[in-house]
Amino acid sequence: MEEAMRDGVAAQRERLMEGLRIYGGHYAELSRRFAAWLGLHSTDATAVLEIAAAEERGMPLSPARLSERISLSTGATTALLNRLEAAGHITRTREHSDRRIITLRSGTHIQERADEFFGPLAHRLDTAMSHYPQDLLEQFESFMTDLNSTMDAHLTERRTTTTPHSPGTLGDQPR
Repeated sequence: MEEAMRDGVAAQRERLMEGLRIYGGHYAELSRRFAAWLGLHSTDATAVLEIAAAEERGMPLSPARLSERISLSTGATTALLNRLEAAGHITRTREHSDRRIITLRSGTHIQERADEFFGPLAHRLDTAMSHYPQDLLEQFESFMTDLNSTMDAHLTERRTTTTPHSPGTLGDQPR
């Protein structure tokens, strides 16, 4: 009985993960199209979206936090921010009492363009979600929080415990 339950959970996990992989693919394609629509490199557009979304949540990003969110080195993030600032897409401000802390803000035109591009999708998603009871959506939010926490913990653990690759395996290719 216990094994059957484990198998059922494993099968359901696989179905859910496949659905999330498909969603991730759609999200990546949408991000690529947004970048092209803005005339930006996809990494630059991703950064602009992260900055704007954090502002919208009332939790603006620092360069270090942006670097973590988009998986770039600090040097690459600095170069990216220099490009975005020179183009007028973002500003760097010192709003914190500790003047060493830099806050990233998006240009007003970025939020307007993002709303123009993503607005129709937001309406479609609202329509799709309106078919589900509020308590189910709240459970799904909780489930997504748990999934993200689990993935974060796993990634953090894997970052600190590296294993050497055997010769001829991915990551150890001769040059």
